[in-house]
Amino acid sequence: MTEITRSDHALELRSGGTTLLTLDKSDGKAVLQRKFLFVKMKPAEMDLSEVKDVSLDVGVDRASGVEVCNTMLVSRAGAAFALPAADKVDAEKSATAMRE
Repeated sequence: MTEITRSDHALELRSGGTTLLTLDKSDGKAVLQRKFLFVKMKPAEMDLSEVKDVSLDVGVDRASGVEVCNTMLVSRAGAAFALPAADKVDAEKSATAMRE
């Protein structure tokens, strides 16, 4: 389940305990922070002015048949940040919050 926290100048989306996406209007940046096991990975940044689209990426795991959903923040250059979601409804809720 994605936790959504809003403030006057920022939107934070936390997926599980491993991924945090911050959209900060005052800095004009989108920052993706991830953890792998107990190690924090280097944050990835994107200018908000470079964001072209917010979309859903839905796929099916071939081995188990489970639907895997991500909310994607796509730049004009084609780079993307993926925010994992619990299910399609959760991914749609995250995408709606990002678009606002």
